[in-house]
Amino acid sequence: MNAAQIQNLLIVSMIIGFAVMEIVSRRYRNTVNATSNDTKLELFMFLSLLAITQPIAILMTSKLGAWLAPQYKGALADWPWWAMVGILILVDDMTQYWWHRLSHSPLLWPLHRAHHSAEYMSIRVTFRNNFFYYLMMPGLWFAGALLYLGVGGMVYAMYIVVKLLVILGAHCAWRWDEPLYRIPALRPLMWVLERTISTPATHWAHHAITNEDGIGHYKGNFGNLLFIWDLIFGSAHITRQYPERVGLIDDKLFGQERWYHQMFYPFLQSSREHTALKFGGSIYEGPESVAPLTHTSKGVTA
Repeated sequence: MNAAQIQNLLIVSMIIGFAVMEIVSRRYRNTVNATSNDTKLELFMFLSLLAITQPIAILMTSKLGAWLAPQYKGALADWPWWAMVGILILVDDMTQYWWHRLSHSPLLWPLHRAHHSAEYMSIRVTFRNNFFYYLMMPGLWFAGALLYLGVGGMVYAMYIVVKLLVILGAHCAWRWDEPLYRIPALRPLMWVLERTISTPATHWAHHAITNEDGIGHYKGNFGNLLFIWDLIFGSAHITRQYPERVGLIDDKLFGQERWYHQMFYPFLQSSREHTALKFGGSIYEGPESVAPLTHTSKGVTA
């Protein structure tokens, strides 16, 4: 098997493995209250990312590279594996941290709110986003450029596998880190681990419906593969606890946005009261306050 086939086999195995653990632990049955609206959004976004967005980014960066810089095709192919991993972490994961952080600003929030509108945590939420959130994601295009430059093969495949292992694990309904926190001998390891990669405890806090309980931290914990970016850039919040509820308060009050508005905004816009998914819309910040999308002082519920 080639590198791509091994990568795909491992990714499918991970998805199945986490899905089994969600079911065996009964966390899926007890906590995932998905509607048909949720299912359509998650399914169509996963398929569009796999069949449209990612191929477009790889194809276009390859075409642009061949047109603008044909002499650099494969220029990094002879780099040692550790150097390739290093540039992938910087160009892919760090830029994704900043894209994620910026997507919680009023301007980009409508492209990311779909990810936070789920009232549950599960691997099915992992790729739940607006179509244009991924199409505009810098890391996806930078990764395509690195492939053109020769950062590929088994190094790239294993990087993607490890990254998805962490991201799937951080969203999984099965809180794999919870029992490990209870083992005294593992405390030093868990102290390092939760500051290095995203875990359920840190990422669930990011999806919390409120931060008033001291656990939720929807204005931080933006890391995807590496949580260390949150430590470096001052957005980390570690409690080793899990929020009681996740989702968005405006969906609780005014009803769930339709899947096609969440996926295809700005081309399809919502008519719901207090919606961010229309031009001139608003970000709901509380029972007594509706802030315009140009407002920047308080951030958004995420």
